[in-house]
Amino acid sequence: MQHSTVQGHLVMNLVVSHELSFSIVADLAYEPGDPYAVRFTFHPPGDAPVTWVFARELLLDGLGEPSGEGDVHIHPVGGEPAEVRIVLHSPGGDAVLHASAAPLIAFLARTDRLVPMGQEHIGRELDARLADILRGCENAG
Repeated sequence: MQHSTVQGHLVMNLVVSHELSFSIVADLAYEPGDPYAVRFTFHPPGDAPVTWVFARELLLDGLGEPSGEGDVHIHPVGGEPAEVRIVLHSPGGDAVLHASAAPLIAFLARTDRLVPMGQEHIGRELDARLADILRGCENAG
């Protein structure tokens, strides 16, 4: 039973307007205990970090085609996924971010080695079954 965390570090461009954008740092995290989710913690200059959580599958899909409903939309920019655009909708307004696709692809590959896509439920089932067995051993002893 693995309980490692996959972490990544990414520099993104926060697009303010067609003429203005600035770089911000984002920390990426993936934990097998929450196998469907990835966490992006953005570090805007002069402001407190902000964390967004969304589906790992959404991030993967958004590298190849426009994806997302609701608060998070991810779109490839250009023909190949050399760059990706992430649009975050919140009551305070929208944020448009651009990032190189390569570090996101590498991050997703590392998450896939830890918990393969499509097998997220298996780890949870094994953890639950093991917990049941251990509880049975404690009650027997």
